[in-house]
Amino acid sequence: MAIAAASSAFAAEFIAAASPAVGEARARIHVLRREIAHHDELYYKKSAPEISDVAYDRLKRELAALEKEFPASATGDSPSDSLGDDRTGAFPLYRHRERMLSLDKSYSEADLRGFYTRLTKRLGRNDLVYVVEPKFDGLAVSVTYERGKLVRAVTRGNGIEGDDITANALTIRTLPRELRAAAPDGSTNFVPDLIELRGEIYLPLAEFNRINHEREAAGEALFAHPRNLAAGTLKQQDPREVAMRKLAIVFYGWGAYTPVTELPATQSEFHAHVRAWGLPGLASFSTARTADEIWSAVQAFDRSRPQLAFPVDGAVVKLDSVPLRNEVGATEHAPRWAMAYKFSPDRAETQLLAITVQVGRTGLLTPVAELAPVRLAGSTIARASLHNREEIARSDIRVGDFVYVEKAGEIIPAIVGVNTARRPVTSQAFVFPVACPACQTAVVRVAGETAVRCPNPDCPAQLRRRVQHFASDACVDIGGLGPAVIDALVESGRVKAIPDLYRLKRDGLLALNGVGAKSADRLLSALERSKHAELWRFIYGLGLPQIGTVSAKELARRFHKLDALAAATAEDFSAVLSASSSAALVAYLNVPRNRSVITDLLSLGVQPAAPVATTTIFAGKVFVLTGTLPHLTRADAEAKILAAGGKVSGSVSRKTDYVLAGEGSGAKLDAARSLGVTVIDEAALLERLREN
Repeated sequence: MAIAAASSAFAAEFIAAASPAVGEARARIHVLRREIAHHDELYYKKSAPEISDVAYDRLKRELAALEKEFPASATGDSPSDSLGDDRTGAFPLYRHRERMLSLDKSYSEADLRGFYTRLTKRLGRNDLVYVVEPKFDGLAVSVTYERGKLVRAVTRGNGIEGDDITANALTIRTLPRELRAAAPDGSTNFVPDLIELRGEIYLPLAEFNRINHEREAAGEALFAHPRNLAAGTLKQQDPREVAMRKLAIVFYGWGAYTPVTELPATQSEFHAHVRAWGLPGLASFSTARTADEIWSAVQAFDRSRPQLAFPVDGAVVKLDSVPLRNEVGATEHAPRWAMAYKFSPDRAETQLLAITVQVGRTGLLTPVAELAPVRLAGSTIARASLHNREEIARSDIRVGDFVYVEKAGEIIPAIVGVNTARRPVTSQAFVFPVACPACQTAVVRVAGETAVRCPNPDCPAQLRRRVQHFASDACVDIGGLGPAVIDALVESGRVKAIPDLYRLKRDGLLALNGVGAKSADRLLSALERSKHAELWRFIYGLGLPQIGTVSAKELARRFHKLDALAAATAEDFSAVLSASSSAALVAYLNVPRNRSVITDLLSLGVQPAAPVATTTIFAGKVFVLTGTLPHLTRADAEAKILAAGGKVSGSVSRKTDYVLAGEGSGAKLDAARSLGVTVIDEAALLERLREN
């Protein structure tokens, strides 16, 4: 969660603002509208919120209260009347067949009981059944199936139209291309002619932690929240980049549904349909009949958060009966038959003792909050990320301040506010260093980025991080090469680059403080074993730009050897990487000192183990992929071809053996036909693999 500019004086300010003179009210309304619009831009467009959800909702409630008290100040375009808008301008727009509304939110038991009472009175009955579901913390989407086939995926947008993100959504492995028409017992499932399924695309916590682990090993700033990372990923222009992060999806509702005579009678029945169709649905939900039962179910979900594999930020209470929902209807913003209850993140107040600056292996400078230890969410918290200097300045965080720290589930601790009422007179504003704290080189700020970097490739802090990353168990796994030994090797000058690890001798290791004969022998044995680690581990360990574990495995399957990788062109890389990643990798390898790392490793006897093909049916055959395949993602298809001994190219030539064509194939398909290249579809590819 991002930093919230919180203050203990907020309540007093709110009360004072609720009934001011008309002129003061208009001024406050103007300020609130601008502030909310600013936060909407950050949240919906940039996936980089500055304040917490609670703080944002307070602003909207204050604005709504003022506009109600001073109706002459209300306008048709006020943020208080808006659903928010996540349209980016980078994707085609598509109009929802049925409006995609938001949910009214509550933060207290009293709010939920009020919701229950309103529905009971409105419908004039006390035998209502409610469904209580977990509220996933991701990006709301609408996925349309026509006659059982997936045809489109669209973001909420402004509720009327949203971004068409179909190509990106198709990279989600848990999203079926077709609804299952036959049940496991052989019976037939009813499949609607058309259904707009409403759901959430999110980042599983295991994947979020994996990505942050890679960034931590690289000394890079950690992502603060899986929701923001999922939203930012989904807005990428290249589906291959989206596929690198294993997004997931869950369905919990619907919009348009044809024929309407077959609509589910209840929310519970809808969940049964979702399972029958083979869609990812809710693993669990509760039913309730009284306000007490609703509150108990919400509390049970709150208690279960630490055990969940996905990010949740609340619970959703819905009227179960669909006919009764139609009777109560909806406002312009939200259905009257549902309410979201937002969980309160675990929060503690502690003192900010210092702000230190870490230098990552790429030179990125990251400020870190050093805190007086405090117990939070089952663990002791002594550090929290501060992300960048702009965030520190914007929130006026000073060393010595008493700050509010929040932690929700597996999400990293974040400073969400400052208790200015307790600010010591000795507190000091943080001044971001103008020189690298490790090597004193003047830092640089890349145009268009908030990041500040040390440009010195010989910076000892960067070198330590590079070696630490290379030796980690996620890379070539050099046992015995811990932080203390790495520090000693760098400080003594014995290691100035990664290849120097393989030049180490027993006498040199014994000369280091704390390294005995047994430790030296174990380390030398580990270094020798690491020479034959899997190729993808070497590729990932070298810290190539924009290359994580997934990309490293793709490159290993593509090139088989380190020297082949070093000699590859942008066109070669484009077969498995996005355009931006290909360009970054070529630029990196064009620098002589970077290329020499690979040549030095090879000269020192490093011989990574190439990936073993599971079959050789396509040995030596060159494939080109074009269009959208009905079931496989492009990455899946390429992996199958590479595993079968084939090669994948980015363009059609006389050397091409096969063109794998899907829907929307264009110039590549035309080129294949003109050159007489064999064209196959997904079914033919899979059939040949099965035959083998």
